[in-house]
Amino acid sequence: MMRAILRSKSRFPGLSQILAAVLMLGLAACAGTTTRTAQGTAHSNAKPGTKEDFSVNVGDRIFFPTDVTSLTDTGKDTLRRQAVWLKTYPNVKIVVEGHADERGTREYNIGLSARRSANAKAFLVSQGISTARIKTISYGKERPVAVCDDETCWSQNRRSVTLVTGAVSS
Repeated sequence: MMRAILRSKSRFPGLSQILAAVLMLGLAACAGTTTRTAQGTAHSNAKPGTKEDFSVNVGDRIFFPTDVTSLTDTGKDTLRRQAVWLKTYPNVKIVVEGHADERGTREYNIGLSARRSANAKAFLVSQGISTARIKTISYGKERPVAVCDDETCWSQNRRSVTLVTGAVSS
């Protein structure tokens, strides 16, 4: 198919250059920094101790069921990995953001997301991370990552996100 297209260049001048550019862009997209282990776990070639390392290799977010602020087992596992990483880089500070889906009043969702971020912080503290290193902020429904009137979007927005602030120093 590709040969036939390239042979027809007399009908489409510049087609081969366009196809070459598209091919190069496709290869560049495939040459990202994330690889997968045999177990399917994502690992990045990110420099250890960077924000990218934290986000990709540790996990920067946990999710909650509707109207729930308690941590799920999966959320606790992610927070344990975060605590290990934070112990490795003791000068790093973080902000734990609380979020909610679009349903409910603004005031209700601000309170709900505040409790979510507070619970994530409390769990990190229980794992040995100093409270002085952790700030929390509640966004309620103001910063959705997915927008639609469906559970597929709402479930992505009921979250707590841990952001690394400041530079990592070894």
